[in-house]
Amino acid sequence: MAQDFAEQVVVVTGASAGIGEALAEELARRGARLALVARRKEALDEVARRVGGALVVPADVTRREAVDAARDAVLASLGRIDAWVNNAGRGITRPVEALTDDDVDQMMRDNLKSALYGMQAVLPHMRKRGAGTIVNVSSMLGRVPFATMRSAYSASKAALISLVESLRFDLAKEAPGIRLVTVFPGVVSTDFGKNALFGGPDSRTLPGAQPVGEVARAIAEALRGGPLDVYTRPDGLERALAHLRGAAGA
Repeated sequence: MAQDFAEQVVVVTGASAGIGEALAEELARRGARLALVARRKEALDEVARRVGGALVVPADVTRREAVDAARDAVLASLGRIDAWVNNAGRGITRPVEALTDDDVDQMMRDNLKSALYGMQAVLPHMRKRGAGTIVNVSSMLGRVPFATMRSAYSASKAALISLVESLRFDLAKEAPGIRLVTVFPGVVSTDFGKNALFGGPDSRTLPGAQPVGEVARAIAEALRGGPLDVYTRPDGLERALAHLRGAAGA
């Protein structure tokens, strides 16, 4: 495979499992210099070993100070950051009528604030360099909330989409060399469902679950260039548009 990321420094959060782990493997094959961020050091060490070496940065990305410290550790060790992928997150299995304050707060902390902290941490560095790419892994559920048991998760991912779009407007005027990408996976064959708050079906057992390697390749291609909204399924955009038309009564 061509080394199309040779010497580029890429930070991946949530890199100890699932999409983040698969993305680390994909980018390593393409020659990237990786910084892997997650809470579980032992799991990160194993991913780093498997990809042939990477900077391991244990951090809880739901804490702003931990994200800032992770950024500083990457810059101190690798000298710069070319791309930052906000991938960490968690699901929930609970319908709207049963949601508690804590449920909503946790989903917003894990899926929205963690990405906000990542963007705010790396943007000054990228503004100074005049270039960089930030990827936020959202979800099709942020566009089309067809799995109602994921209610607060869907809401947090919809909020992330809106936050990113607001920042895009600002960057287009102030820092056009910085790309801000949003990725929209559907059901992916990982342990996401199994690890959701209050449990739930294992995503790997669901019919039509997308192989995690396909999602990783889509994110890698998005880092290289192209559309700023990336649907990992070919019919993703059409499904989103059909939902919006239906909601509007078109």
